[in-house]
Amino acid sequence: MTYQETIEYLYDRLPVFQNIGARAFKPGLHTTRELCKLLGDPQDQFPTIHIAGTNGKGSTSHMLAAILQEAGYRVGLYTSPHLKDFRERIRVNGVPVSEDFIVDFIDDQKSNIERLSPSFFEVTVAMAFSYFGRSKVDVAVIEVGMGGRLDSTNVITPELSVITNISFDHMQFLGDTLGKIAAEKAGIIKNAVPVVVSEDQNAEISDVITAAAENAQAPLTFAARAYDVTYVGMRDGLMLVNIQNRGSGDLEAENLALDLTGSYQLKNVAGVWAARKALLSKGWNICDEAVIRALRAVGSITGLKGRWQQLGQAPNVYCDTAHNTAGLTATLAQFESVCKGKKRFVIGFVGDKDISTMLSLFPRDAQYYFCEPSNMRALKAPELQARALECGLAGETFGNVKEALAAALRDSAPTDAIYVGGSTFVVADIENL
Repeated sequence: MTYQETIEYLYDRLPVFQNIGARAFKPGLHTTRELCKLLGDPQDQFPTIHIAGTNGKGSTSHMLAAILQEAGYRVGLYTSPHLKDFRERIRVNGVPVSEDFIVDFIDDQKSNIERLSPSFFEVTVAMAFSYFGRSKVDVAVIEVGMGGRLDSTNVITPELSVITNISFDHMQFLGDTLGKIAAEKAGIIKNAVPVVVSEDQNAEISDVITAAAENAQAPLTFAARAYDVTYVGMRDGLMLVNIQNRGSGDLEAENLALDLTGSYQLKNVAGVWAARKALLSKGWNICDEAVIRALRAVGSITGLKGRWQQLGQAPNVYCDTAHNTAGLTATLAQFESVCKGKKRFVIGFVGDKDISTMLSLFPRDAQYYFCEPSNMRALKAPELQARALECGLAGETFGNVKEALAAALRDSAPTDAIYVGGSTFVVADIENL
């Protein structure tokens, strides 16, 4: 098969969550373990760092990968979903996996795929491990797809586990309370493997994670209890932060520059800083200069896009992949703080999510451009318009993201600001992202 035929085979033959939702969800590790066994268990050939969480796990994964790469390590990075190209999911030192490898992998494993009937995600996880093994990486940063305990990535025994935060998302799979969701995320905690929790949210969550860590005799650090990360300002398009050790009072980083400028990154940085300290204690060589170089250039080092990314000026245009209540709460607050003129929102959602709470977060004194992403699960724009109107949000409908954004730009004065988001797939449809 050609590369395009191979990708079409993956999407047509295998259940893809991003396209069909719940019908593609296959909890459990049996099939992934079978696939990995047939490949010679490549996931055991290199150290890994495992990252779970409701929000922030993608940014955290990319930041840690950038830091390790700048420290001189050959770094594999597995994340999902992709925005533009399937190859984004699997990278080595920021370079996406080759088309030839994907073609050869599927050709070699086609009979096993037909026999085991794995999900799309299970195949991509096994593919990533195989590629990292063949590429002889020094370490691989592995982002959980959903949850943790039953996620396909949970066949690894990592050097370090990181849980960014816990909030409501995918409740039909992970549970309807924060405690239940926390238990699923805490499923990545392994025996005697250090675990870092980026945020210290509430007792219900911290008690569940603490109990899981104690049961596994895993050293536990709540980064928010260990470090204060404070916003200093902006300089040359970079966000400056200070990091203070809460125990000693020492200022460990001053005016640390970040190219990821979303205000929510302050919480992620605390987790990344604590993760780096945990790796240092295990003998990893990660100097201060590597951290400084990495965090000011995560996007260019690892290819991360769509996290509070500015797309244009006069009017200012921002996009963000936030797609649940907690994520949107943070990004909308930041948008409110930077908008001087009229607020305009180009938004769309997938149809199998309860969006009522998310819609209630958006301001009523704004103009809306309702659209639908090019995804099989997309909520139709007229239905979104009707549901938004129930929340006091008014605007026009458009058949796609491109048309909606073009209309918003035509309507805008130079002092206005445009937010594009609501779903990862809306951001993925932005041209020239």
